[in-house]
Amino acid sequence: FSRIAPEMIPLIKNAFLGDEQTRRALAEFILHAPRLSMDVKCREFEQAFAAQEGRASAVLFNSGGSANLAMIQALKNLGRLKDGDKVGFSALTWSTNIMPMIQLGLRPVPVDCKAETLNVMSGELERVIDREKLKGMFLTNALGFCGDLPAIRELCRARKVILLEDNCESLGTELPEGRAGSFGLMSSFSFYIAHHMSTIEGGVACVDDPELDEMLRIVRANGWDRNLAPQQQARLRKTHGIADKFQAKYTFYDLGYNLRPSEITGFLGLEQLKHLDSAVAARQANYRRFERCAAGCKNLLLPDTAHISRLSNFSFPVLCRTPQARRKRLARFQAAGIEVRPLIAGNMTRQPFYAKHVGGPPPALPGADFFHHNAFYFGNYPELSSDDMATIERCLLENE
Repeated sequence: FSRIAPEMIPLIKNAFLGDEQTRRALAEFILHAPRLSMDVKCREFEQAFAAQEGRASAVLFNSGGSANLAMIQALKNLGRLKDGDKVGFSALTWSTNIMPMIQLGLRPVPVDCKAETLNVMSGELERVIDREKLKGMFLTNALGFCGDLPAIRELCRARKVILLEDNCESLGTELPEGRAGSFGLMSSFSFYIAHHMSTIEGGVACVDDPELDEMLRIVRANGWDRNLAPQQQARLRKTHGIADKFQAKYTFYDLGYNLRPSEITGFLGLEQLKHLDSAVAARQANYRRFERCAAGCKNLLLPDTAHISRLSNFSFPVLCRTPQARRKRLARFQAAGIEVRPLIAGNMTRQPFYAKHVGGPPPALPGADFFHHNAFYFGNYPELSSDDMATIERCLLENE
């Protein structure tokens, strides 16, 4: 691997699961659909996704990041979170977990993640709750892995801390006690093109609370009631003295945005759900193969997955014991033509936006710093060929 390989092993090979079939179906749908703005296909997908995840409802958005923003805004609109409240977040996460907190006047508080699980564990969260008096916790289930979610849920219930899950990277992961994304008051999912299933762009917020479901739909569409059930519309209009349907068309009840998906999003979601279980099974099988390979490498660490009954991993984390070991392996993967990325964003408190808008010296987060300096990932998906797998295994093993 002394030179860049002529063909790359990309993070993802196809836009869709069942790519050709999905593209043909999409073309037919676009040709014949009476409407492409948010409509019946979005509602059908919301119902199907909620049923799959075992939640009362799912609200479809134009991205997972928008779902995160809407969840925070909904809690603010309902007074469940207030300006200045401290809300914890997983230090290993994505920017759209933290940015809505800053944008909406909350105080983000990092909670360190364990190298053994890549995630926040209940013991560390309890220490931060006690120290900071958190009102909420926005937990990220990273790269298909998760912490001790049952214990975290019980801790948050006992301390009256609102628990949210960003499950954008762990769709399909299961514990004996339930699916990742089912432990929080609300949870977000992403259908970006490189995630477990793709609607090109798209995301969902899942919730069991009817009041939050209603507010999410208000937040999603400008603050109006147009996408609510008739009885919900009637109640809001009576409460606010809206006299007739004409006036109601442009009446805005609370703070919102335009975060609506299109019918293409809903249609693709329904198509992709048909392939999801088989894709998760393939990803888990790939992961276990890479895990067996990496187990023989003295300079690598492996995540603890003993508490996970089904692992839905779309990117394999390469956890090197030292920064020097990462530099060597990173160069080897790049020379072999394997597309790689940092492990999410490493320690999020070291990002420029965080320093600008939160300020202060970076807190002591040894787990997040380990990922920041010692780790990277490569793609894991059903279309990896036997040659791809062999190339990746050589890069994991070589020059130990």
